[in-house]
Amino acid sequence: MADFDLVLRGGTILDGSGGAPFRADVAVRGDRIVEVGEVAGRGAQEIDARGCLVTPGFIDVHTHYDGQVTWENRLAPSSNHGVTTVVMGNCGVGFAPCRSGQKELAIRLMEGVEDIPQVVMSTGLPWNWETFPEYLDALEQRRTDVDFAAQLPHSPLRVYVMGERGADREPPTDAELAEMRRLTAEAVKAGALGVTTSRQLAHRFRDGKSAPSVNTEVDEILALAGGLKDAGAGVFQIIGNSAADPKAEFSIFRELVRASGGRPLSFTTGLNEAGAVYAEEVERAHAEGLPIRGQFMPRPVGMLMGLDLSYHPFALNPSYRPLADLPLPDKVAALRGPELRARLIAEQPDDPNPFLLALVQRTDPLFVLGDPPNYAPAPEQSLRARAEAAGVPLRALIYDALLEQDGQAILYAPLGGDPSADPTPFLQSSAMVVALGDGGAHYGMICDAAYPTFVLTRLCRDKAEGRGVELPEAIRALTRKPAELAGLLDRGQIAPGLKADLNVIDLDDLRLYAPRVVRDLPAGGKRLRQRADGYRLTMVSGEITYRDGEPTGALPGRLVRGARQAPQEAALAV
Repeated sequence: MADFDLVLRGGTILDGSGGAPFRADVAVRGDRIVEVGEVAGRGAQEIDARGCLVTPGFIDVHTHYDGQVTWENRLAPSSNHGVTTVVMGNCGVGFAPCRSGQKELAIRLMEGVEDIPQVVMSTGLPWNWETFPEYLDALEQRRTDVDFAAQLPHSPLRVYVMGERGADREPPTDAELAEMRRLTAEAVKAGALGVTTSRQLAHRFRDGKSAPSVNTEVDEILALAGGLKDAGAGVFQIIGNSAADPKAEFSIFRELVRASGGRPLSFTTGLNEAGAVYAEEVERAHAEGLPIRGQFMPRPVGMLMGLDLSYHPFALNPSYRPLADLPLPDKVAALRGPELRARLIAEQPDDPNPFLLALVQRTDPLFVLGDPPNYAPAPEQSLRARAEAAGVPLRALIYDALLEQDGQAILYAPLGGDPSADPTPFLQSSAMVVALGDGGAHYGMICDAAYPTFVLTRLCRDKAEGRGVELPEAIRALTRKPAELAGLLDRGQIAPGLKADLNVIDLDDLRLYAPRVVRDLPAGGKRLRQRADGYRLTMVSGEITYRDGEPTGALPGRLVRGARQAPQEAALAV
């Protein structure tokens, strides 16, 4: 009779603590790690991990699987890149709470802020909830390939309490503020990991109208923080106003922590000048003992453009609109016509949404992504530099680049920082947490959920060139640090008693491929997927979910209600 359900033999253990790697076996019984070291007993399954890394499952605390989790069982692309736990409900947007007459508004908001096609949500969402606790009850029935946790989003909460006045961003009454506070506490007590909001001016409905949470007064978000205080639990997640002074925004973060009774707060930042200011402020707060952490992508946000994607530099031109919904081959054939080419190159975009207008007009920096994708291209590889070197107009070169690969070419417009910027200081900071995969959103614009593979293939390999991070700190950044931020202390490290969420990775074979469009969403909707080689095995709760990148069919992923403490034996080991 077997002593264990599964034993990984002879792998190089990177346990998530940041400590040096060591060679050992890992024994699993049920959903727990029970032994790490030289394991004498036998497992019902014996897996040879020699020559591979054995790591905790990766944790992404910033995703938007709020809808996807209700209509499918695989939370890809995150689960394709070693992620075993995701946290959704970020940026103050989501689908609960929501009254029956507010469903269309919630859908339109997610379409505008998170680039999820309206028809996909209208077809896929079951709407078997109204309140946030009912939403959690509905999620409790779901079975997926990763664990998932939810947060209460501010925008639907505001509309739920205030009705149309909330959507129109009118000020709440004292009674309405009290109700938002009460419902925040109720959601956290029911199992929400926390509450989220956005002050980001770019967060808008597709028609250009600002999201309900944007431009609300500080007293309103302080009421949400008060809900965390009343519940005695939860994390506050916020996206600040990128047009405001970072120091002024950070002072608001401090107020929120005080109003919440000292609950943890995380905010979103980038690898840019504002991010540098935020980094200084959060280090100062960390030194003072304030539980404030910054979330960041380990490279600029990868805004992707193409003829088969949501946007490109000519997508909002009047002459392009008749082509927008054509099949790609028909679209390419029309765009090859010389008269239409000349007209689109000369024409200016037109749209009521200022963020989208700025997006399509932003042609510097802009690169051809390539395969394998290069997320840190040299300045001379930009389309502007290439156009100047060739002596051709920039827009003409962009137009022709979009038609390459029979119209499947993808252009890369890095947002929120210089693609050559070194993220190492952020990765090494105890006050910063790598996140922002945004899985489940931006289906036709961004495919950043593959960032764990980027960290391991680019930043760890860069170490030989004098930049980047060592493997132990990279694994800690992907595992234990986000687990601590979210309060999920039962995972994110390899130690007896902790959850058996594990990866076996062949680092020499690890490769990231360029994103590709697939049409597998409800109503035939399209999205970007990004494949990787090198993940030999991914395990959630002791069950193998992926072998060599292929799903096994196991769906051990469950809703995580609220913070989790480490079992006593694991707490002692950690």
